[in-house]
Amino acid sequence: MNNDELVIFFNKLIKKLALGEIIEGPIQVTGGLTHKMYKIFTSRGKYIVKLLNPNIMKRTTALANFKRADILEETLKSNNINAIYSLIFNNSKLQKIDNQYLYIYEWFEGKTLTSKEITEEHCIIIAKSIAEIHNINLINKNNQYEEKHINFNKYLEYKSPINKLLKDNIDLLNNSIKMYNNSIKKIPPVLSICHNDMDIKNVLWNNHDYKIIDLECLDYSNPYLELFELALCWTGFEECNINYELLNIFLKTYFENTNLNKNIDWESIYYVNSNRIDWLEYNIKRVLMIETNSKEEQEIGINEVIKTIKQIKYYNEIKEKLLNNIKKIIEE
Repeated sequence: MNNDELVIFFNKLIKKLALGEIIEGPIQVTGGLTHKMYKIFTSRGKYIVKLLNPNIMKRTTALANFKRADILEETLKSNNINAIYSLIFNNSKLQKIDNQYLYIYEWFEGKTLTSKEITEEHCIIIAKSIAEIHNINLINKNNQYEEKHINFNKYLEYKSPINKLLKDNIDLLNNSIKMYNNSIKKIPPVLSICHNDMDIKNVLWNNHDYKIIDLECLDYSNPYLELFELALCWTGFEECNINYELLNIFLKTYFENTNLNKNIDWESIYYVNSNRIDWLEYNIKRVLMIETNSKEEQEIGINEVIKTIKQIKYYNEIKEKLLNNIKKIIEE
């Protein structure tokens, strides 16, 4: 939407949901790599509006996934998890105006941290929060993980700015998929409510106060995998520079606040922790404009492909050091 269309849309939105009169906004805010976020101040309050990516909403499973997350949101809320929850209008969290799906949240005066700003205190707080979410309803159940069959080779057939980068790393990508498929039946059969996207960009801080955001990926998933992924994200992995002292603090804090068994096959967890592979394919499609015709999304895709392949290479390089570090923590 251009600026004029955006103003018309937001006027329709606040009228339909009885949010008062616009005082300031809509102003786009940074942070989202998939959806678009806008702040808007009205005579009734201050809000954040999340416009869901239309390409995501075209997927056949999208609506069901969002509605399932909406139900789990209320479960977290009833368990006093410190988060920003989507507002309910007409008995629904998910809203639709002019074929545009969206969520609305109350404004929180906070900011995300950079990797360099994360301290021991932050790691302790987040590790405890993750454990609290996982502890709500642990279920002993076999994990229904399907094999990945991503054909990265077919993307080499396209002429694109990322072609050489893909070609140089194609063996690593294909091997990562192979090891994932070999390991999915070896991870512990346990499920819990998981955020599924609680990296550093999805927690807002105001000094010692914090709020977890972006709950639309909530689902029952394997807590070991989420622990493994987030322990990395919160201790420097995003910048390909893990601080192992912070990693140890993060893992120890989590284990002190959960009854999950620590003595498991962590190498299998390492290989199944492969969300970056899926994120990479999604962004390759953005670059090749397979699922979008937006130049803006294409540029985001190029940057994310470069960043994600760098992370996948780093992940491969640190395998032995990482697993040895976890082994020492468990043996203490």
